[in-house]
Amino acid sequence: MNWTIERPPGRPVRRTDDNRLAVPLRLSLTDGNATDTELTLTLAEAEHLHAALCRALDGESPPSAAPDCRQSVQTSPGTAHTMGRA
Repeated sequence: MNWTIERPPGRPVRRTDDNRLAVPLRLSLTDGNATDTELTLTLAEAEHLHAALCRALDGESPPSAAPDCRQSVQTSPGTAHTMGRA
């Protein structure tokens, strides 16, 4: 039995009534059965996940369709360039 986990289209991350973040997920079995659920995170857990994803993506060029926050992720010191002075 193999599972696939993906983000369901059209369901954005949302803030819950108890100030958590809910990340919609779709769990699918190879036989075609699927269910939608949510991963709920505290704000601190979401920050840790965000930082871990940024570290994992470090050094990778963002795709052209990347959201703004991905475009501004800090790069490693070895790849940073000073563009000008204020």
